[in-house]
Amino acid sequence: MAKSKVVDPKGQQPEALATFAASARNDGRKPKEIGLEATKATAPLKTSPALKQDAATKVLREGVLGRKQGADEAIDKLPDRTRRR
Repeated sequence: MAKSKVVDPKGQQPEALATFAASARNDGRKPKEIGLEATKATAPLKTSPALKQDAATKVLREGVLGRKQGADEAIDKLPDRTRRR
């Protein structure tokens, strides 16, 4: 998995996937510590647009062509806070 830097969360909303992942780990309820403003744990992850574009292209190509195009590997290069580390 690619390493990424967490940006300063001040004034930002929590990343949706971070909120969903925390809720899933908390019996389906949003934890009280996740409010309307992002924390370091819920701030958007800085990700290269080129990596995101490459992964999206490969996912779409696999869907259209019906054969492997390397989407799993491209997705694994993206940061994913929903996975346990």
